[in-house]
Amino acid sequence: MAAFLLGAVLLIVQPQIVPSRPAINSNAETSSQSVQRELLKKTSQKNDFKENIHSNGSCQQLPQTIIIGVRKGGTRALLEMLSLHPDIAAAESEVHFFDWEDHYRNGLQWYINQMPFSYPHQITVEKTPAYFTSPKVPERVYNMNQSMRLLLILRDPSERVLSDYTQVFYNHMQKHKPYPSIEQFLIRNGELNVDYKAINRSLYYIHMQNWLKYFPLGHIHIVDGDKLIKDPFPEIEKVERFLKLSPQINASNFYFNKTKGFYCLRDSGRERCLHESKGRAHPQVDTQLLKKLQEYFHEPNKKFFELVGRTFDWH
Repeated sequence: MAAFLLGAVLLIVQPQIVPSRPAINSNAETSSQSVQRELLKKTSQKNDFKENIHSNGSCQQLPQTIIIGVRKGGTRALLEMLSLHPDIAAAESEVHFFDWEDHYRNGLQWYINQMPFSYPHQITVEKTPAYFTSPKVPERVYNMNQSMRLLLILRDPSERVLSDYTQVFYNHMQKHKPYPSIEQFLIRNGELNVDYKAINRSLYYIHMQNWLKYFPLGHIHIVDGDKLIKDPFPEIEKVERFLKLSPQINASNFYFNKTKGFYCLRDSGRERCLHESKGRAHPQVDTQLLKKLQEYFHEPNKKFFELVGRTFDWH
């Protein structure tokens, strides 16, 4: 096991960027190599590097699959549904290893320690939605594992913006802190405020271009978040095929909860739903303002469709 993990770490030091990918800025490359040397130093010291093997034969290992985003796209629902499969071992919390400097400096041993114990036949999965929109993450993931299988779940960009605002709004409400109306974020000087971070996160083609510098499209499976909400089983079937999992999840694992207004899970007779924070009602937005938001995304959406070779039923 130690030899396997050391082999994985050695890949960090000598990333082989294929010629078809754009060259990386020399300063950024030097900085990255410096960080990788530090990672190697941390993970190759005998006292620091541990196999973390459980007495039952399971162990902690680097993930073979990462749900990279997008924020408010349905990443938690996707992870919970995927966890129905017996060959999936999922990290419970968002790790933020590749996008938070304090975590990344801790090295791969720290990252492994955040993973669940899994058996050799299982795929370890972690999800951190912020990865998709963080410019430095694709290169870091690539340096760790060039064969990584990535899951990206996307929703209608306009709806995602409203969900983004809704989450932050309720977070403030729970702390009894005031928070501006969504109109104050969406409008500036009478025009759509395109500098609003929630809007930038919905410009999928920009972030996707960054990932495609390092990973071929065949390594990134895009889950239709809108379809996952309406009819989850077909979307999960596609994920099973992408990860080369045996078909274990079936339609009977899902049931519609009329009270909550979305699908919940049924696993070995046990029923469970997502946290109450999921599926919250969006704020009421003026029809003309919503139309302006949807029109703004028309061209970016078109660019994204061309980039990935498929279309989505977005406004």
